[in-house]
Amino acid sequence: MMKTRFLLAAALLLCAAFAAPARAQTAADSAGIRATALDYAEGWYTGDGARMGRSLHPRLAKRISMQRDGAWTLDEMSANELARAAGGGGGTRTPQAQRQADVQILDVFGNVASVRVTMAGWIDYMHMARVDGRWQIVNVLWELKPRG
Repeated sequence: MMKTRFLLAAALLLCAAFAAPARAQTAADSAGIRATALDYAEGWYTGDGARMGRSLHPRLAKRISMQRDGAWTLDEMSANELARAAGGGGGTRTPQAQRQADVQILDVFGNVASVRVTMAGWIDYMHMARVDGRWQIVNVLWELKPRG
């Protein structure tokens, strides 16, 4: 029994010694991730398509799973479509008092991050990547809030 415990402990130490070290999240990472999420959210609310656009990776996909005509479908928007919708003033119709852009960084590992942004009418789950030293949104999966 003691020998088994010793071998197990030794195996765990060896695994830990050879595992790739996780890069710690820095204050600069947190600030960059938060700024990117706010460029997205505030760009939407202010109708600033350029501001939203700078937060988006050109290959971004924003998706929602929804039921349409009794069947589940995955609707998708590209970075260009999303920036155009923001620039078209879609978010400016949300009254100032109702605008919400709560950013919660869920996880950061190296050059990737998962972020939740709670908006006035929906919640976005984002994946970000550091590209050329700058955080960009690569994927967004979102869901509408229940109407109450």
